[in-house]
Amino acid sequence: PLRYAFDEETGRATQFAGTPSPDRPPVAEGDEPGLEGRGYYSPIRSTFASGAHAAIVETDPLTAEIRILRYAVVHDCGNLINPMIVEGQIHGGVAQGVGGALYERMVYDEHGQLLNASFMDFLMPYATEVPHVETAHLSTPSPLNPLGVKGAGEAGVIPVSAVIASAVEDAEGIRIDRMPISPSELFDLRRSASPVRRAGQTGSATSRLRNTQ
Repeated sequence: PLRYAFDEETGRATQFAGTPSPDRPPVAEGDEPGLEGRGYYSPIRSTFASGAHAAIVETDPLTAEIRILRYAVVHDCGNLINPMIVEGQIHGGVAQGVGGALYERMVYDEHGQLLNASFMDFLMPYATEVPHVETAHLSTPSPLNPLGVKGAGEAGVIPVSAVIASAVEDAEGIRIDRMPISPSELFDLRRSASPVRRAGQTGSATSRLRNTQ
């Protein structure tokens, strides 16, 4: 939290604090231990979690509605201090990612005025739209801190749009280059696709509407 604080006091807790010398005493010369103690730990470099997301999606041949049939996450954030919290973070991140991939959109007019500033107009997924998230945790301890931990803050949300876009691409044979994508947008993309592509997919709805990515 103090990474971007640059006054003299909080500067000791940032990445600019440097490595403390083991030859220096914990109490500065001229000072004496009191009833209050303070210490900072500043890691030399950041840690990075890793993982993989996979999804099975289904697109309706008539309405172009996109449904997530299955969603799985394998995640490695080092040693899990509180496994239940990490599990909830991944589930919540995927829910947020689904919203950003299929529902949540900020709409502005030509003057930069936000048009859907209320929850009456801003579309968010309900529990019925968020799939059950299958999770598996690997544990590769980080060598960069004493606890062997890595970050887990945004790991659940970052890959979701890319995974769903890739799955829809594979199911439809249409390039998806921006998210969120609505059924009406997917319908328009179908219409703008070449007649050869549409003719080639006639009668093959079952095989092309299910996709593993």
